Amino acid sequence: MTHDGPTDHLEQNRRYWDDQAAAWHGPLARDHWAQVEPRWGLWGTPESQVSVLPSDIAGMRTIELGCGTAYVSAWLAGAGAHPVGIDLSEQQLSTARAMQAEFGIDFPLVLGNAEEVPYEDDSFDLAISEYGASLWCDPYRWIPEAARLLVPGGRLVFSRYSPLFALCVPPEGPASTTLSRSQFGLTRLDWGNHVEFVLPHGDMFRLLRASGFVVEDLIEVQAPQHARDYMEVTADWARQWPSEEIWKARLTG
Repeated sequence: MTHDGPTDHLEQNRRYWDDQAAAWHGPLARDHWAQVEPRWGLWGTPESQVSVLPSDIAGMRTIELGCGTAYVSAWLAGAGAHPVGIDLSEQQLSTARAMQAEFGIDFPLVLGNAEEVPYEDDSFDLAISEYGASLWCDPYRWIPEAARLLVPGGRLVFSRYSPLFALCVPPEGPASTTLSRSQFGLTRLDWGNHVEFVLPHGDMFRLLRASGFVVEDLIEVQAPQHARDYMEVTADWARQWPSEEIWKARLTG
C-alpha cells in the first residue's frame, strides 16, 4: 500500500515533543514506570478491564511505535516480553533512558520514525502504540509498516482519540457537544505547532484490512467517576461519549 500525502508532520511533531511537550510529559514518566498494573490512556483504564496485552506476552518480541518515555515497553519487559521502543524525540528518549537506569530495566531504544522502522520484515510478535504512532503518525504509513514488521499471526494493539472526539473538539478545546468539522475526509488535524491523525471507523477498518489485519476488538473507553479533566476533554464529556478507544488486530497469513 502506498500513500502520497505530505510528511511535514514528522518534523513538526519532533519539534513539538523536543521543545515543548517533553517538559511537561517527562515528569509523569516515573509514575507510569512505577505502576504495578498497566493503566491505559487518559482515564487510566486498568489492564484487568481491557486486556490490552496478550495473555501469552512472555517471550514475545515487541515493538512500541512512538514510545515516548517508554513506560509501555517497561510494562512489557516486566511481563516477560523482549521490547524495542522507537521514537522521533531525543528528549523523550533521554527521559526513557533515565528511567531505565533508575528502575534497572534495559531494552533497546531507537531514535527514529515509526513510519519507517529500521528492522527487517517479520521481526516482531506484537506492535503496540498508546497515543504514539497511533496519533502522531500518518495511519496510511505506520499501519502498513506495523504489518511489515510483524510475523504472520502477529498482533497490533493501539489506543487513540475517538473519531467522535475529533469531530467535537475545536482548536481552542475542550470537546463540546457541537460538531466542529466534517467526518468525511477526516484524517489530519493541524493544530499549528503539531499534527495529529484520526481516521473515522470505516476508513480505519478498511485500512487495517488492506494491510492484512483482522480486527478482533474495538473498545470505546468510558471515563470513570471522579476522573480529572483535561484541557482537550472533560471527564463529564467522556462519561457520556467515548473520547478514546483501543483497537486490537491480528495479522493474517
